[in-house]
Amino acid sequence: MITTPSSGDGATGAPSGTAAAWQPSALELERRGYRRRQTRRSVLISALSTVVFAVLIAWALIGSPGWAAVQHAFFDPEVALASLPRILQGLWLNIQVLVAASIGVIVFALLLASLRTLREPVFFPLRALAAGYTDLFRGVPLIIVLYLVGFGVPGLDFFPRVPVAVWGTIALILTYSAYVSEVFRAGIEAVHPSQRLAARALGLSHGQTMRRVVLPQALRKVTPALMNDFVAMQKDVGLISVLGAVDAVRAAQIEQAHYFNYTPYVVAGLLFVLLAWPMIRLTDWVTARMRSREQIGSIV
Repeated sequence: MITTPSSGDGATGAPSGTAAAWQPSALELERRGYRRRQTRRSVLISALSTVVFAVLIAWALIGSPGWAAVQHAFFDPEVALASLPRILQGLWLNIQVLVAASIGVIVFALLLASLRTLREPVFFPLRALAAGYTDLFRGVPLIIVLYLVGFGVPGLDFFPRVPVAVWGTIALILTYSAYVSEVFRAGIEAVHPSQRLAARALGLSHGQTMRRVVLPQALRKVTPALMNDFVAMQKDVGLISVLGAVDAVRAAQIEQAHYFNYTPYVVAGLLFVLLAWPMIRLTDWVTARMRSREQIGSIV
């Protein structure tokens, strides 16, 4: 039955009499109810299995013969509270190094990736140098780079006295730039060549093409992998303690020697987890969002 709309309301002229609102069918309501029941069932099973698993782990740990000694040596609340202020003070140094190293890694890695994507024969020495750099620093362990940079470079007496945290930051930039540059290069090469050709046909130079066409697309493609590299760097920032910098790890070592207890190391580890957790969750969210966008919500 077709209803005739009445005259408009006010200045808008919107019809006041409209057709009846759409109502889902009985079959659709049954499907929705089934999905709700399945969701509740899945949540209940997940919660129950998690509780059972946690109880079993706790029972195995607490029931072990050496649990009392391990608890006293690693999980002493009094030692944790007493060592927390000094470890937090050291963690602030880790955060400063992390911020500076992240900026340096992004800039230097973009430069390396750009050099490796140059096509003209005249740039072959630069491409070879960038390739050799990435091969070298992806193969050398970070702790060795820290020793070489932190103790070797100051021994040359080319520079005035510099804080060891600065040398640690430089070592992190040198190492992680090699990894991140390969991530950038993978994203750049994943952009279809027709994008570059179209940009050059419009009169854009190579630099303009990279800046305005290629890099925006490449960064979207490699964002999850890029964020994972920075999550890894958040942990490795603690290695600057081998140079003598009083960061969270070094402060935990000092407190451990003071109390003859390993609880400060556990405190430092938990603080690093709290530092990395927001980035980890953000990485998972970005990955899931990009997957749902590309696969329209489906998982193959």
